[in-house]
Amino acid sequence: MDLLDYYRGKRVLVTGHTGFKGSWLTRILTLAGAAVTGYSLEPSEDPALFHLLRLGETMDHRRGDITDLDHLMQVFEEIRPEIVFHLAAQPIVRESYRDPVYTYETNVMGTVHVLECIRCHPSVYSFVNVTTDKVYANREWEYGYRETDRLDGYDPYSNSKSCSELVTHSYRQSFLDEQGCAVSTCRAGNVIGGGDFAHDRIIPDCVRAAAAGEPVIVRNPRSVRPFQHVLEPLYVYLLVAKEQAERAECAGNYNVGPDEMDCVCTGRLAELFCEKWGGGISWTEKGDGGPHEAGFLKLDCSKIKSVFGWKPLYHIEEALEKTVEWSKAWLGGADMRSVTDRQIREFFDSRS
Repeated sequence: MDLLDYYRGKRVLVTGHTGFKGSWLTRILTLAGAAVTGYSLEPSEDPALFHLLRLGETMDHRRGDITDLDHLMQVFEEIRPEIVFHLAAQPIVRESYRDPVYTYETNVMGTVHVLECIRCHPSVYSFVNVTTDKVYANREWEYGYRETDRLDGYDPYSNSKSCSELVTHSYRQSFLDEQGCAVSTCRAGNVIGGGDFAHDRIIPDCVRAAAAGEPVIVRNPRSVRPFQHVLEPLYVYLLVAKEQAERAECAGNYNVGPDEMDCVCTGRLAELFCEKWGGGISWTEKGDGGPHEAGFLKLDCSKIKSVFGWKPLYHIEEALEKTVEWSKAWLGGADMRSVTDRQIREFFDSRS
C-alpha cells in the first residue's frame, strides 16, 4: 500500500498546523484524503505559509492555544481523532532566550496537555511527538548523536524539547501502552524549504536578502547542521505513525536527518543557496554577539534506516533547488498551493 493511501479517510489531528512544517504536513494529509483537523494559534509570520496555501479553506481549522487544556480537550471530544501529530511549539532558539517562560509553557506543558487528551480519548491509536535534533547533551562531537545518547538541551528551546521527550516517555509507560496507543518521538534535523518565513533562520534570511538584492548575512558560517528538505521528516512522521499503528514494536524514538555527506556548515549552505539563486548574490559573515548556539551537530540515523528501510531522497543541492524554486515562484506571484502540491507529488511519486 502506498503510504498516502493509508491516510485516506483517517481522522487526523495536527497541532501547530499553521506553522511551517505543520502547513506542509496538513497539505500532504489533505491531498491524501484524510479528515484533517488542525489546532494552533494564528501564524505569527507575515506572510505565512498557512495563508498563502489558503489551508483554512481545505481543512477543519481550530484556533487555539496548546496551553489551554480545557479547549484542547473539547476539540478532542468533538473530533475523536485516530492519529495525532504534535508539532505545536515555540521553535526558535533565540526567542527562547528572550522568553524562556513562554517557551517552557508551550513546549513542555503543551506536550502534557496533548498527552492528557490522548489518555482521556482512547480513539487515538497512534501518536507522534515532533521534537528536535537539539535534545541531546551537545559535546561538539564529530560523530552523530544516537537515540541512546543523553538528553540535555543547552538553551531553553532545546532543553524544553528534552523535557517534552521525557514527558512523552512517562505517559507512554504509565498510560498509553496499556491503552493501546502507539507512541513515538521524532528528532528531526534543521529543516529547509519553501514557505519558511521565520526570523533567525538561515534560509528565510537568505530569501529575504536575495529578494532585496542584498548580501546574505551569516552569523556563524562554521556551524555544522544536519540540513534537510521539509518533505524528508514529514514523510518519516507519516511513515512512523502508520507503521507503529500496524506493528506496535516499531514505536520508539527516531532521529531524522540527512546522510553524512549532506551535513554542511552554514557558510557552505549560504554559498550553495547563492549558486542556486543566481544573479550574482553573495554572502558575508557578520556575527552579532548573540547567545550560545551549538557549533557542531550531527545525527546518527542508522536506527530509522534499519527499522523502516528509509533513506533520504534529496541531497543538500536538490533540497536547495526545491527551496529556491518555491521562493522564486512566490516572489513571481504564482499560485502557491499549486506549486506546493506539485512539489509534494514529485517527492511522493519518487518515493513510491
